[in-house]
Amino acid sequence: MVKHQDTPKRTTKQASKKSRRDAERTPKINANTPAEVCEDRLTTFGGMLALVKMFDLLGFEREFKRTYAAPGRTPVLGHYRMVCGLLMLLFIGFQRLGHLRYLRGETMLCGFLKVPLLPVVSTFWRYLKSLGIGQSESLLRLNGRLREKVWAMTGYTPRKVEVNIDTTTLTVYGKIEGSRKGYNPKHRGKKGLRPVLCFLGEPREYLCGSQRRGETLSSQDVAKQIFKFRKLLPCCVREILIRGDGEFIGWESVEACKNEGFWFIFGNKKCNPPFPKRGWYRHGEHEYNECVYQPIGWKSPCRFVVVRIRDEKAREKQLNLPEIGGYAYRIFATNLTQSPHQVIEKYDPRADVENLIGEAQREGLLAIPSRSFQSNHAFFQIVMLAYNLWRWLKLLAGHWEKGSQEGHKPPEKARIQMPDHTLRIARLKMLYVAAKIQYHGRQDVVKYSIHDDRTENILGFLKYLDRRRREKHRAA
Repeated sequence: MVKHQDTPKRTTKQASKKSRRDAERTPKINANTPAEVCEDRLTTFGGMLALVKMFDLLGFEREFKRTYAAPGRTPVLGHYRMVCGLLMLLFIGFQRLGHLRYLRGETMLCGFLKVPLLPVVSTFWRYLKSLGIGQSESLLRLNGRLREKVWAMTGYTPRKVEVNIDTTTLTVYGKIEGSRKGYNPKHRGKKGLRPVLCFLGEPREYLCGSQRRGETLSSQDVAKQIFKFRKLLPCCVREILIRGDGEFIGWESVEACKNEGFWFIFGNKKCNPPFPKRGWYRHGEHEYNECVYQPIGWKSPCRFVVVRIRDEKAREKQLNLPEIGGYAYRIFATNLTQSPHQVIEKYDPRADVENLIGEAQREGLLAIPSRSFQSNHAFFQIVMLAYNLWRWLKLLAGHWEKGSQEGHKPPEKARIQMPDHTLRIARLKMLYVAAKIQYHGRQDVVKYSIHDDRTENILGFLKYLDRRRREKHRAA
């Protein structure tokens, strides 16, 4: 008697085998290849899911409602979703409000804002027109609260930070409130605005700043920015070094640094300190000196340090400096106690602020959406908040990468090297990832292609954010 053995049950569905065979087959595309439509919801910005998870991890909505000063106009979507819509526009890489018409049906963005279709562009424009100085200052405070949370999550607790201050010129066309003819080397004779920006040295984050009229910055304006530093930095920061060029030197700015207990190095363009002839000493290729001098109008003397460079070497390095007796001089006012060459070595890394300003301009700083100066003032802070969101997302990605290496997970070459890249490269790595959104198990699921080299890294980063969110909820 023959006993029939039970055949083992299939563990894999036939449909999945078919889809796997289709995926492994090499496609053949030619001019006769037909084109059709599908019912799946597709998105170009699959990496936005990481930002949504980061918002939940930081409690962004709760902090926003606690900090934001709502304007008089109340939109149907609410203040939170309207501001998030503007932030997402800039986060994706668009700069002008008119570009929102290309995103009206974007599945990921509409799902985050919980609308079937984004409002028309004029809705966002009218809301931006209702914003003013009060909303700008509240967004700046929101920046500070989020920075404190991100630094605490990543274990970044510096005791000393460097703050680099600089201004830039935004050329405007048409009748824009506050625009003036002033310093504009690229477009001489054109009107423009002159915002001031303060960046942190090592994390390269935006600390504070404001949109300004197209006028030369005064030392009183610099002092106003300096008085904001303490409130916008976490409590772990004990020492602050402020670095600025000759545009920021003045008694008001120096006095503000002394009253706040900050170290400072300001370039000098307004006075001529008398350096002793026997005080010069050589270090490396150049000569250095120092003196204590009280410029006219200052209430107390200040220390000045100087480096002088031979005229031939100055021409080689293209330094635009005053030439006295065959030398080119770089003079700085400071309250640091180190030797002059050490003080100037600490000032030189400030040159990186030009790269950060250029990056902020590409993120949307050059876009002037309204004629109203107050609306442009608020839009300036929205742009810089979107800029910081990318910085914080990169910082979290770098923290996840470090933890993965310590946990003996995939090798370093397979991880995301985010903190060293510019924001433009970060978008290619983290945001511009095609994904499909399916409704499965009574919830929407975002699916990435197994053929994309970035999929493994993105899924690993998303799992890291989910783990941190679970830890946060358990602690609460």
